[in-house]
Amino acid sequence: MTVDSLFEQLKHPNPNLRERAMSQLAENRDQNTIPRLMSVLNDEDVVFRRAAVKALGMIGVDSVPPLVESLLNSDNVTVRGSCAKALAQIAVNYPDVPFPAEGLQGLQTAINDSNPVVHIAAVMALGEVGSPAFDILVEALKTTDNVAVAVSVVNALAASGDERAREVLKPLTNDESADSYVQESAVSALSRLEQIINFKARRQQ
Repeated sequence: MTVDSLFEQLKHPNPNLRERAMSQLAENRDQNTIPRLMSVLNDEDVVFRRAAVKALGMIGVDSVPPLVESLLNSDNVTVRGSCAKALAQIAVNYPDVPFPAEGLQGLQTAINDSNPVVHIAAVMALGEVGSPAFDILVEALKTTDNVAVAVSVVNALAASGDERAREVLKPLTNDESADSYVQESAVSALSRLEQIINFKARRQQ
């Protein structure tokens, strides 16, 4: 299949055909593949756009520099949110590859994005990165006055499965000065964190 027909398949209603096109684009990419996928991130077609996000995630760390560039500099909210989601996909697809520092810094900056779509996607991506993002998430929790960001960080800390998150979440569950919604989120996040830690421990046995 030609590159053009693979890009056409990213719009296909059949998810299996879309997945196959993503894999083929990632495996047989050339110097134009990443820029071309990046150009889809502001497409009106949601299916096409999500497929491009996933394909960039399949490509992995080579996608990080252009994703960070657009995450921080695009004036299009959809593009910025899509970049954060693609960075999350890279973390999920390549758990054994160190997540680039440039990606971590970009996501840290994006926590302060004025748009909730972007800052929540950035926090969720940091949760997927896991332990390397731990300090960034804790710092954000201490400094943000945005309840939605705080709740997202609490959930991301749980998703990270990092045992250090216990020390952060536990005090929050009893913190009367914290927002009640953040406090409640910490309670459920703590039990989810324990489940993830136990699950990891069982897998390593």
